[in-house]
Amino acid sequence: MINVCDLLYEICEDQLVYDKDADLVESGLLDSLGMIELFEALADEGIELSPTRVDPALLRTARGIEQLVAGAEQ
Repeated sequence: MINVCDLLYEICEDQLVYDKDADLVESGLLDSLGMIELFEALADEGIELSPTRVDPALLRTARGIEQLVAGAEQ
């Protein structure tokens, strides 16, 4: 299983990503470029997510992203 927090740390370079309920968008850590990097990194790990079919609310926190990844891995 992919460690989403570690992946987010590589993108955001901030320890706040390890707080699974921190709002990464509101904090400014995950902007539009960061989202692109996230989708690319997940694709590199074999997780294909369609940005237009993802609930944007789930992309705000590490916990939400973990839920997306878990659903895609099934």
